Amino acid sequence: MIEAMVLDDVVPHITDHVFIKCTPDWRVWESQVSGHELIYIIKGKARYTINGIEYEIESGDLLYLNEGDIVEAVTYPQNLMRCFTVNFTPRRLAPKKAADAEESIFPILTRIGLRRDVVSLFRELTASWTERQQGYILKTRALLMLILHRLSELIARDADSTPADYRINRITRYISAHYAEKLTVKVLARQVNLDENYCGHLFKREMGMTIHQYITKVRVHNAENILQNGGCKIHEAAELCGFSDTFHFYKSFKTLRGYPPSRCIPRK
Repeated sequence: MIEAMVLDDVVPHITDHVFIKCTPDWRVWESQVSGHELIYIIKGKARYTINGIEYEIESGDLLYLNEGDIVEAVTYPQNLMRCFTVNFTPRRLAPKKAADAEESIFPILTRIGLRRDVVSLFRELTASWTERQQGYILKTRALLMLILHRLSELIARDADSTPADYRINRITRYISAHYAEKLTVKVLARQVNLDENYCGHLFKREMGMTIHQYITKVRVHNAENILQNGGCKIHEAAELCGFSDTFHFYKSFKTLRGYPPSRCIPRK
């Protein structure tokens, strides 16, 4: 979980910001990160090597690089990456004590998904940084602070979403592996030897949503990834992810994401 104290005394000083639309030959040669770098991928895929470890990243992923990290990267010509990237120095309001170890604000890689509010904030940051009108430094700094705050909420929520009960853990793992199949509370309860009604009650208590709501969430997430990768029609993506009715898929998708599935299809 990301603790609030990590960000409470941080005021970011932006050194550079750019929206990257990769070309087929785009790459980052091995180099050392200066300052901190935040990268939010909104389309395509890439392979980053950070301190010798490879990371396959795609749309909806968040990368956070710390000062001194050794990085190199390439995109995939058949699925070019687009991303927002911000280089900044996280200046602290209170001086760091000698005994305190330097903390990373976020993990290296977090899969937060495509979030309309986050994308909107990044776009406003890009516009302000590019136009450089009077007061842009204060405005862009404020926008980045809003972005960092929103990301900390999303990451903390995801970290806290792991159920404490091992039986619910087994059920969520089963759903992740079998979301395309016909799933019922009875089928899932059988996996952990629980009564059907008690299983439903326990799941909602642990996860804050019903089993059916969770299944729909997982199916929509996977359908979104399929559509973003291209080569698949909406009704095909719906069927591949366990939706028997395209209208129900469309309605569920728009309810959860705030926009229709057609927006995920890459433009030709």
